[in-house]
Amino acid sequence: METERELLDAIRSGNREALKRLYDRFSGYAMAIGLRYIPNREEMRDVLQDSFVKILTSIDQFDYRGEGSLKNWVARIVANKAIDYLREHERINFVDTIPEELDEEATDMIDIPPDILTEMIGRLPDNYRLVLNLFVFQQQSHKEIAQFLGIKESTSASIYFRARKMLSRMIKEYLNRQER
Repeated sequence: METERELLDAIRSGNREALKRLYDRFSGYAMAIGLRYIPNREEMRDVLQDSFVKILTSIDQFDYRGEGSLKNWVARIVANKAIDYLREHERINFVDTIPEELDEEATDMIDIPPDILTEMIGRLPDNYRLVLNLFVFQQQSHKEIAQFLGIKESTSASIYFRARKMLSRMIKEYLNRQER
């Protein structure tokens, strides 16, 4: 398989087929990333298209830092485009609250198929899903999330704990149904 460096070199030398290979290589991954934020596939297809326009038009500015850096860059662009979409459609509402107590019972997620877990995350309210994704998958701190979204750090933490609690309930319900 072609390395990211080889793919980038081909793109930068003007090989139009390499642009198609870039899309073919990362579009499925990009869609999976985007569906974490926007569970509606039709909406996400539009965001994916906008993401690849951005990727293809700014590939010359990409700073290659080793194998995997292109994949991470694509993921970051898709996540940012998904967040922009949610903002544009006013689907993110934040309220400053103190985090609720979290049920600390460990939920066994090993028995949850990844597609089921993704579907559960997709059922979370938009703002819960957004903060959960930024914290868990993009590994941003609550301070970074707060700065990025223009909210208080405590709001980010509160939303994350509420999302975790809601997700925990969904997982327990799923596991209970599986035991029957």
